[in-house]
Amino acid sequence: MNEPEFNPYAPPRAPLQSEPASGDQLSPYLENLVYPLKFTFRVLTFAPRMDVIDATGRSVLHVRQKIFRLKEHVEIFTDATRKTKLADIRADRILDWSARYSFADVWGGAIGATGRKGWRSMWRAHYEVFNPGDSTPDFSIREENPFAKFMDGLIGQIPLIGLLTLYLFHPRYIATRGDGMGVLRMHKLPAFLQGKFRIEQLSEATPRETMNLLLSFIMLTMLERRRG
Repeated sequence: MNEPEFNPYAPPRAPLQSEPASGDQLSPYLENLVYPLKFTFRVLTFAPRMDVIDATGRSVLHVRQKIFRLKEHVEIFTDATRKTKLADIRADRILDWSARYSFADVWGGAIGATGRKGWRSMWRAHYEVFNPGDSTPDFSIREENPFAKFMDGLIGQIPLIGLLTLYLFHPRYIATRGDGMGVLRMHKLPAFLQGKFRIEQLSEATPRETMNLLLSFIMLTMLERRRG
């Protein structure tokens, strides 16, 4: 039986449900985000967990840190059911001040990477964020109010009085492009026995850039969670 001839005037074939409409399979999971986003970090758990929820109450990401690993490994799912995994975060070395954390989706695509900016982060937290294949940072995440860290360190260890730092001193972080344009801002909210953070959008970013920045903020909160 002869195969049917190609008809150039026929409408394009609709993609199958299992096929992505574009080459980026990650993007559909970040469509129609409604800002501000809320990070909720569960402190009193055996394995650190975090949920990312948008302003409509939609679950955007669920984060679980694997324990008993020499190199940090964090798994990213769509929600707390963990039925759909989206990405992994892996450190390039064993617990080190200057470790680089690489992000990759479950389809094998690189999302980006982040890492502390050396000793600059001692006073003011400073992280660099790289898009895939770039040797120079595409974004910087800086702490906007390092005084909050100073005050937390000064009185945070005083019994009872130190609990006040949970409600009084909260760091803010801003992610900017190389030209200084702000993209996302995160600040910590008052909370007891858990970490709560709010992320506001300052300018547009592609879905993969957005995921890169969200994963960078997730690692930042995990690494800086003992502060403020």
